[in-house]
Formats: sequence, C-alpha cells, structure tokens
Amino acid sequence: MHFTEGSPITDQRVPDGPIESRWDRRRFSARLVNPANRRNRSVIVVGTGLAGGSAAATLGELGYRVTSFCYQDSPRRAHSIAAQGGINAAKNYRNDGDSVHRLFHDTVKGGDFRSRESNVHRLAQVSTAIIDQCVAQGVPFAREYGGLLDTRSFGGAQVSRTFYARGQTGQQLLLGAYQAMERQVAAGRVQVHPRTEMLDLVVVDGRARGVVVRSLVTGEVSTHFADAVVLATGGYGNVFHLSTNAKGCNATAIWRAHRRGALFANPCFTQIHPTCIPVSGEHQSKLTLMSESLRNDGRVWVPRDPHDRRAPNDVPEDARDYFLERMYPSFGNLVPRDIASRAAKNISDEKRGVYLDFADAIGRLGRGVVEQRYGNLFEMYQRITGDDPYRSPMRIYPAVHYTMGGLWVDYDLRSNIPGLYVIGEANFSDHGANRLGASALMQGLADGYFVLPGVVGDYLADAPFEPVEGRREVADTESEVRGRLTTLLAVDGRRTAESFHRELGRLMWDECGMERDGAGLRKALERIPELREEFWHDVKVPGGRDFNQELEKAGRVADFFELAELMCVDALHRAESCGGHFRTESQTPDGEALRDDANFAHVAAWEWTGVGTPPVLHREQLVFEHVTPSTRSYS
Repeated sequence: MHFTEGSPITDQRVPDGPIESRWDRRRFSARLVNPANRRNRSVIVVGTGLAGGSAAATLGELGYRVTSFCYQDSPRRAHSIAAQGGINAAKNYRNDGDSVHRLFHDTVKGGDFRSRESNVHRLAQVSTAIIDQCVAQGVPFAREYGGLLDTRSFGGAQVSRTFYARGQTGQQLLLGAYQAMERQVAAGRVQVHPRTEMLDLVVVDGRARGVVVRSLVTGEVSTHFADAVVLATGGYGNVFHLSTNAKGCNATAIWRAHRRGALFANPCFTQIHPTCIPVSGEHQSKLTLMSESLRNDGRVWVPRDPHDRRAPNDVPEDARDYFLERMYPSFGNLVPRDIASRAAKNISDEKRGVYLDFADAIGRLGRGVVEQRYGNLFEMYQRITGDDPYRSPMRIYPAVHYTMGGLWVDYDLRSNIPGLYVIGEANFSDHGANRLGASALMQGLADGYFVLPGVVGDYLADAPFEPVEGRREVADTESEVRGRLTTLLAVDGRRTAESFHRELGRLMWDECGMERDGAGLRKALERIPELREEFWHDVKVPGGRDFNQELEKAGRVADFFELAELMCVDALHRAESCGGHFRTESQTPDGEALRDDANFAHVAAWEWTGVGTPPVLHREQLVFEHVTPSTRSYS
C-alpha cells in the first residue's frame, strides 16, 4: 500500500446560505483589526508575483508591517511576468451574455467538477473589481476604437471575457502590483529582501511564526519572525524538468511547509498546455509557451496523411485536418487546454506535425490587425525558431505549464497550520482538475488584492503573539537548514543536480505526464526512491556556502524528488480521469476522460509522514449545489 487513510477534513470557514452572498457575509463576520493597531501586527509574504506582490501592497496599504522575500534580483522578475494572453473578468462589456454566474459555471465545468463551488463563485465575483483596480493603477489594457476596454475569447468559454495587453498581460499587471508595493516600501510599511530564498517554515506552539531564509548572494542563513506567514511562491511544474516555467521556479517553500505539517492537496493535477514550441534537443532547460490567445485567430491542423512529410505551406487545404474544429465544433480551437492537449498528442503520436496557422486570419483581417493583436508573440516565436509565422504556420506541441494542486487551504486561504496562508498558484483552491486559460492572473490578483486582505484580520485580531526568539523550535529549524546545506556540499559525487533533474523529469513525463496508468505509476514509484538515493550519494555540488547557484539547484531538486513521489501516489490513488489527470484505464470509447464521481468527488489532502513512509490521505468531500456534475461536452 502506497498510502494510509486518515480522518476526513472539512472547510470550517465557508459560510452557509445563498452562494451569491457568502463572500459578503464572510467578510462581515470576520473580525477586524483597528487601524491604529495594525502597525503592531506583522506579516511575512514569500514571493512577489501577482499574488505576493498584490498581497504585500494591499497589506501595507492597510497599515500592517510587511516583510517580503523573493529569490529573483528584483520583484519585477517574478514569473508572473511571463503570462501572455490575458485575465478573465465577468464585466460583459461585449454584451454577449457573460455574467458572474456564467464565469462561475464555466470555471467549475472547465475544472471537471473537482473544485469548490464557494471558492469559484467568490473568484468570479471579485474578477470585476480586479479590472477596475488595475485600470486605476494605469495598466495599459487594449482598447477598442471608441476607447472602451477590449476583450477576446479563451478556451472553455463562448463569450469574450479576457482583458489583455497585447501578449504582455502578465508583465503589465505585475508592474501595476510592483509599483503599488514600492509605494508601501517608500512609506516604510513594506521591507523587500530580493535574492533571498525561503528554506523552511518556523512553527512554534502549532503556529506559523516565521521563515528561515538563505541569502543567494552571501549564503548567510537567517530567521525572520512575524505574526503570520503568506506563501505566494507559484507552482511546481518544474518537477518535470522541461516546462514553460522559468528555470528558477521551484517547490521548496511549499514543500518545506508540507514537511512541517501543511497538507498538500491534489498534487497530481498538473496542466499540459497545447500550444508550446516543441522540444528541440537535450540542450534545453525550459520550454516556451505560445499564448492561448493565439487560438482566437489561429487554426490548429495536421496533415491528413500521417506519412506526409511536406513543408506545411506545401500541404494543400484538402490535405489538412483541422482536428479541433472537426472533433469539437461548438468550441473549435477554443476548447479547454486539457482536451486540446490530449487531442494534439494523440495526433502527433502518429508522427504528424501539429501546426497553428494564421493564413486565414491574415487574409480576413490583414497583417496589420494580426500584428497589432499578437505582434510581440510572433516576434518571440521567430527569434526562437527562425521561422516567420506571418509566412508559415507555427509548430506546436503540448508541454507542462501550470499546477492546479498545491497546499490545502480553507475558504479564508488558511492552511491547516494556524497563521500560514497560501495564495495564488501555491494553493489548490480554485481550479479543480484543469485551469481555464486567463484564470491564473485572475486568481493571483483576487487572492492578493481582495481575498487575503478581507479575512487576514480575523486571525491577526488575536495578535501580537508571544515572542519566539530563542525558542528551541526556532534553533532546531535553523540547524536543520544548515545541516541540509552541509550534507549537499559534502556528498562530492560524480553527477550534477541538473542531470538528476533531467532524469527525474523524463520519468515523470513518461509515467505521470499527459497520460498515466497504474503500471507506469507503480514503475515510477519504484524508480523515484532509487533515484533519490542515488542523488544523496552521488550528487556533485561544486563551490562553497556563499554565492553558489549549484547549491541552490541541488536543494530544489532534492525537494522535487519527494514531491514527485507524492504526485505519483496521488495519481495512482485517483483511479479516474478528470481534467489534466488522464488515466488510460478510465476513458470513454471515443477517448475522452471518464470521471468517477461516486468515488473521487473529493479533494485529496496529503499529510507528510517522513521519507520512505506512506503518506496519510485526508479526503474533503466536494458538494455541488449549483452546478450539476455532468459529462463535459464541448462538441
């Protein structure tokens, strides 16, 4: 047995009553901290992306003392900057039938009925305020000729609700959050520590009271204390080695919190994006995403003949299979990512290239319009591949992109450790088994600007807590961090951390990637502990304890080994197909995902029990009162 059953868990903070008023009632029932007392309450925020940056800015604006950490050389370099296509909001500016309820419905359905209704409805409600907030900050959203904000469509929706800034939406939103945070830095309410990595969580008397960090410049290990800790450190897609994540993205912060007792929920729910630039060789350290927004005007096709080796421009129209339009006529090229990715992989497994073609759009709209909408994306593609997408179709292939799993949180974004909040992609809360495109930015800013600030006072009303400096638990935690670094440097083996990471990533892609089966997952669960053991006996970490990027990498890879094992256990336990989790034993006759609502309509929250010891599964049953689970159909 790869795991043991534990007691079920429930979300104790979600209000009862009509779903439309739950968030308002929760905010009213939450205790407040008097404005004059907030300067005596302290909060640590780890991560400066959209979730972390907006949280630090807003908590500082409220008057709390905020300490912010990021491993990048500037908060502006958080990976949110890489988001391209847009951010969803139920503004209904197009008057095409959108509403808060429709965004809520699309998100629950898009997540294959594996998310909490209350969280998703709150996200849809808050979405409208996000756009107003960002416009007020000066975010340069695209506008129509008359000056109104423009929108476009994304997968899983039949309305245009995605606001965008060409193909640089994440960058512009991040700059808005960054300037708001820097205003609080200037006011003295936020302190920022760049080039600093969290290596452990300090838990004293059952509460999260601080973090142990390492300066990536000097190597100094230090401990910082606060009344509450907020993790906003993004996802763990880099466990696969090749993903669309920046090379530095890692799981260390949330994994070390998991080792301290925080439950990890649905780790097997990882998203594969259908439109990435294909792998080109062993030299690659990451993959590049081509925005889902391109599927508004680009058409996805393959040669009808699997053996057709002609250049794409030489393949005539009648020899092309626009397979997404054929298989899913109602949504066409804008089906959700999990469905488009599986369809593309099944086609490309037949040795046919997959193309994203803009010839029709250029002919219909003119090159100038296409360039205005997607120009920087086309330029990026041409610089990477050497091909001009205005003249020939883009080559695409599915790749790991986003992780729906993360630390378990309740309605208030609290983990099961009092005082530890988890926001954005670092938690599991809003997307279920599949995230709809343009919803990551929505969730990150919703959590940071509105949700966390609306409920954190309920916990901080009991603060300030007793000082913990000098406590034995603090010294023990810091000692463990130093000991782990010493051990990594002392192995002095023959293989680099990168080579271990590459082998682990290949194993995870093959056995726990776009498709999984019981035999492959068991194979991975045999190999991962062996590979982890080899790592701790044969990894080579050159250099010393000061500035040492190989030491950083080795620590992150060590955590990926442990996380990968839990991902495979979770995928093996979930003997159904749903969203991004596709078990080949559980599919319909035409190859679509086959859910098992009777046995798996739950959140799988895992408790850490130690290396080599089966984790404990705690189930949170999902209740659907407003969206009836049904077979997801986009045809």
